[in-house]
Amino acid sequence: MDNDLTQFMDIIKNKKSVKPPAYEWQDLALRVINEIGAPAFKRSAVFKICKNYPKVVVEQALNDTKELCKTGAAWKYFFKVIENRQAGKGGPTFKNDGPAAA
Repeated sequence: MDNDLTQFMDIIKNKKSVKPPAYEWQDLALRVINEIGAPAFKRSAVFKICKNYPKVVVEQALNDTKELCKTGAAWKYFFKVIENRQAGKGGPTFKNDGPAAA
């Protein structure tokens, strides 16, 4: 009986608590990293994208990547899609460059 109790106490002591992400964009970044298979050296770039862009834009880029990149490195394609959105080629930009010309 003591042995069972000791084993149970060991399990409780060694239990690791996993904290949830503090911000919603961090959770989104982790999801993007998992879905596109981003390597370790690109994780910080994914976090920066998720922090700086609206969630809708990141999710659209992720969906475009999943639809269009069937073979090869999906993470490279994801960064190209985001880059095109930033340059204004592939969708709306979110910079305020002044009033629109009529």
